[in-house]
Amino acid sequence: MKVQCVICDRIDVLSDDLPLAKKLRNRLIHTYMCPVCHDRIEIKTNERLATGKFIFYKTSKLIENDF
Repeated sequence: MKVQCVICDRIDVLSDDLPLAKKLRNRLIHTYMCPVCHDRIEIKTNERLATGKFIFYKTSKLIENDF
């Protein structure tokens, strides 16, 4: 399966049996990011978190009884 990175437009080939390939094929909302871009974003995010000025908001799950 051919996939294209959403950031750098690099084209990679994934095996059809990989779980990532199945996820991309069955759920069209998911996008592919190449390992180089993924690692670069991870490093930059960790650097921002280390400064203390970056606030990382985690989403909370809704409780069914709130309505």
